[in-house]
Amino acid sequence: MQTHFAKMPWKEVSGDIPLTLPYRADRMVDAVLDIARKYPNAVALDFMGNTVTYGRLAKNIAACAVGLQAIGVRTGDAVTLALPNCPQAVALFYAINLVGGIANMIHPLSAEKEIEFYLNEANSRFLITLDQFYGKVAAIRRNTPLSAVVITSVRDALSFPLSLGYALTEGRKIPPIPATAEIIRWKDFLSADGAVETAPIQAPETPAVILYSGGTTGKTKGIVLTNRNFNALAAQIIATNPMFTPGDKMLAAMPIFHGFGLGVCIHSMLANGGRCVLVPRFTPQTLADIITKQHIQFMAGVPTLYEAMLRLTTLEKADLSGLKGVFSGGDSLSVELKKKVDVFLKAHRATVPVREGYGTTETVTACCLTPPHRAKEGSIGIPFPDTFIKIVKPDTEEELPYGEEGEILLAGPTVMKEYLGHPDETAATLRCHADGLTWVYTGDLGTMDEEGFVYFRGRAKRLIVTSGYNVYPNQLENILDAHELVHMSCVIGVKDPYRMQRVKAFVMLKDGVPATEETKEILREYCSHHIAKYAMPREFEFRAELPKTLVGKVAYRQLEDEQT
Repeated sequence: MQTHFAKMPWKEVSGDIPLTLPYRADRMVDAVLDIARKYPNAVALDFMGNTVTYGRLAKNIAACAVGLQAIGVRTGDAVTLALPNCPQAVALFYAINLVGGIANMIHPLSAEKEIEFYLNEANSRFLITLDQFYGKVAAIRRNTPLSAVVITSVRDALSFPLSLGYALTEGRKIPPIPATAEIIRWKDFLSADGAVETAPIQAPETPAVILYSGGTTGKTKGIVLTNRNFNALAAQIIATNPMFTPGDKMLAAMPIFHGFGLGVCIHSMLANGGRCVLVPRFTPQTLADIITKQHIQFMAGVPTLYEAMLRLTTLEKADLSGLKGVFSGGDSLSVELKKKVDVFLKAHRATVPVREGYGTTETVTACCLTPPHRAKEGSIGIPFPDTFIKIVKPDTEEELPYGEEGEILLAGPTVMKEYLGHPDETAATLRCHADGLTWVYTGDLGTMDEEGFVYFRGRAKRLIVTSGYNVYPNQLENILDAHELVHMSCVIGVKDPYRMQRVKAFVMLKDGVPATEETKEILREYCSHHIAKYAMPREFEFRAELPKTLVGKVAYRQLEDEQT
């Protein structure tokens, strides 16, 4: 890519951050196993009071790989993980890679119909999830290609006293799984005999991971990512953070089914000898406990995480002097919130400010970050090594002058392979230009200044971002409109001091349907089976009419303006 260096205005301000890097040409798991051989006794994972060394992680990966092959997983098979951030999820992710499978990563809190969609979309015959989610799987199993379901529990990753305590508290709330259920228990999964059958050597561009996003149109699609994508990101993260040293702790609160959590907080750390502090369920109190007791060096999260941090009275005496890096991504960090967080960090002896980044799932996650030595107010930073950003007139190849707003385009080694089963969408999003690079058309609007600093200005596509998760209103409207009581609906995002935005649904009911709390409850119950918990409408408002545009479409912007 050196021939393109002339188009890199940021090269003059990159400081110690290299413009280009060497990248591994093998699998993700190879990077982690190399670290395990080098630092077998170093801690790889912290989880609810337990630790897992790199040596133990390597053994767990091998055991999971044998278990996967015992249930029939072969090269190219999609294995669905519906798990929170826990040691089993990490070992399984790399075990799938070891046997040549494709990790189909989904939100464990997904609604039944969403799980059904993900399994069918990836043609996944294998699912591994927690005991507490078994009911949803049982409800949709007959509509999917599933041939094997493995069930684990949080208890499986805890030592005896902690496991007993969990069983007597949280565990008591989980409905027992019927003895006749067609499942494989975790202990039986791990008891499979034999050695790992070595999968054929895979090319770096072989599909390895599927993450889900609405892409550029808002219709949920599987984003196919490769070993090269993740290993390139792991190299870029360390290159843009030269203060990192093996053994540094990273707060892994971003979920493993999210590009940010999987790519930055887990793989980039484990491929370089870092220590992941796994958070299975984020709460403000959990955050406070980890920050005060774990003395982490790096934390990465969405603006909601930092908003929560500012509200924590239990952090008044916290010493944050050990922090080396604090990163915000997944949503736009307002200038006002950044200033508040920076003041908070300084008041607690931290010597680093928040560094904002930007990216899309089509590039795994972040591909642009504020450099450690220089920041500009309102900027999302400069591109990673070997990564290119340009601003064009939307949906064209016409590059715009510095300072002029247009569509943000991305190119580099982390660009996805394709949208699973959607060649037309892939062709619309990935376009090769005359410069020889394949560019991602993000649908996001922004500008670039003369020094290459990028500024995010907004989204060209209709999108709600709540607690860092993308929610596509048209998907929710399609679900609501399908209900027998609903004539028409419109879903918008409303400003929220904690989530940044919350989801609100405006509903026109069919003639004769009463606009009552009972009707709202019927719609909430219906939505709970079709919509993930994070995307659920927090409010329902009934309207006799919805405003229309001149061409007859629902004027959602008018409803948004009413809420401000």
